[in-house]
Amino acid sequence: MNFSVLMDAVYNGKNFIEGLEQIKAVGYNAFEFASWWDKDLQAIQAAREKYQLYVSGTVTKTFELTDPARRREYIVGLGQAIAVAQMLGCNTLFTQGGSRVPGLSPKEMHQSIVDGLKACIPLLQYNGIMLVVEPVNTLVDHPNAYLNHTKEAFEIIDQVGSPHVKVLYDIYHMQVMEGNIIDTLTRNIHNIGHFHIAGVPGRHEPYTGELYYINILKAIQATGFQGYIGLEFYPLEPPAIALQRFRDWVRAAGLM
Repeated sequence: MNFSVLMDAVYNGKNFIEGLEQIKAVGYNAFEFASWWDKDLQAIQAAREKYQLYVSGTVTKTFELTDPARRREYIVGLGQAIAVAQMLGCNTLFTQGGSRVPGLSPKEMHQSIVDGLKACIPLLQYNGIMLVVEPVNTLVDHPNAYLNHTKEAFEIIDQVGSPHVKVLYDIYHMQVMEGNIIDTLTRNIHNIGHFHIAGVPGRHEPYTGELYYINILKAIQATGFQGYIGLEFYPLEPPAIALQRFRDWVRAAGLM
C-alpha cells in the first residue's frame, strides 16, 4: 500500500525540512502538505529531490465552492495551485466543499459545488491533475462546513462526471459523522482518489482509538486501490516514533 505523511499535521509546529529527512529515514517515500503559499517551496523541492520523495498532494488556494460569487476566485487559485503541483511533480490537489453561505439553500450550495467543479475540468484535464473533494466533520473540527457526508459527496462526483474529480475519503472525519466505513469505501471505491486516516477520537495515531485500521486497510487493499493513504494525525508521541510504530504495525499485517 502507498502511505504518505501529511506534514502540517504530523510535524505541526516543527521544522518541515527536518521532518522530510526524518520520514525518509523511518521508511516513507511520500509526503503531502496543506498551505503552500506560506512555505519555502524552493527548499521543499530541494529536500524532495535530495531524499527522493514523492509529493502525493497539496491543497487548492481556497475551498469556497459553495459560493457562486467566489467561483472565479476559486478557479484562479486552482491555476496557482496547479503551478505549484507541477513544480513539485505532484498530480493531486485537495479541496473541501466550502463554508455554508448565508441566504443559500442546501440545494443551491450543492449545485454550486457541482457547477464549480465542472468549470475546473478543462484546467484539470489539460494539466493532468486530479482534484479530490473532502467531506469533513461538522461536530468537532469544521462547524460551518457544508459538505459533511459521503452520500452527498459521491452524488456530487457522479454529477460532475469526470475522472479528474473524485472524493478524498477522510476516515477520521467520516467516522465522526457517520461510521460504516468499510461498507461505504468498498461500494464507492471507483469514486475515491485519496484517503486520510487518524485515530478516533482525538485525531491522534491511527493505532489509537476506536477504529481498528488494520481491517480497514485490508478492505482498501482488497478493492485494488492504487492511490495514496495520507497519515493526517496529530501524534501524542514524537513524530518519528509514531511513524515508525505505525510502519511496524502495518508491516506486521502485510500492508507495507
